Amino acid sequence: MTITELAPPLGEPLTLAETKAHLRVEISADDALITGLIRTVRDHLERQTGLSLLMRTFRLYLDDWPLSRVIQIGMGPVQTIDAVTVYDADGMPAPVNAAGFVLDGQTRPARLILPQQPQPGRPINGIEIDFTAGFGVTGADVPDTLKRALLLHAALLYEFRGAVSIDNQPAAVPAGYDRLIAPFCRRGL
Repeated sequence: MTITELAPPLGEPLTLAETKAHLRVEISADDALITGLIRTVRDHLERQTGLSLLMRTFRLYLDDWPLSRVIQIGMGPVQTIDAVTVYDADGMPAPVNAAGFVLDGQTRPARLILPQQPQPGRPINGIEIDFTAGFGVTGADVPDTLKRALLLHAALLYEFRGAVSIDNQPAAVPAGYDRLIAPFCRRGL
């Protein structure tokens, strides 16, 4: 199972203004740096939690249908299923009629059951499921706990901005960060 992002988010969960206020920065000389840090901490948090903070589209690739018929989607929260495609042995795509599907997009992982699951002909990535995931379209839709974690992380990275280049960020996470994101992380046994 592989998930790729089809479209980036239209914005960031933190605005430049609220991040600068948290950092107590009043000059505009560091705006580009702070904007880059916002992107970095969002990306890090999304990788740690398996969440999409802002709504955007993704594609799930499967080799075959699960035996239980329940498809697990590791990126969430899933809002909509946009398209399901199965490829035949010649690599030709065939859309799957997803009418009547059942989606539990708020669970971790999200679960999907399709009424039709035609057999793919391609042995690898023969099934593609396009879906939209995220809490909403603006930072106001993101849970406050996650926004607090983002702000703490951005502050730490800003504090050590000269010690570690932006390309090598995040170099560390602040104290308390793990406790803030823990309820949102998937843990395996």
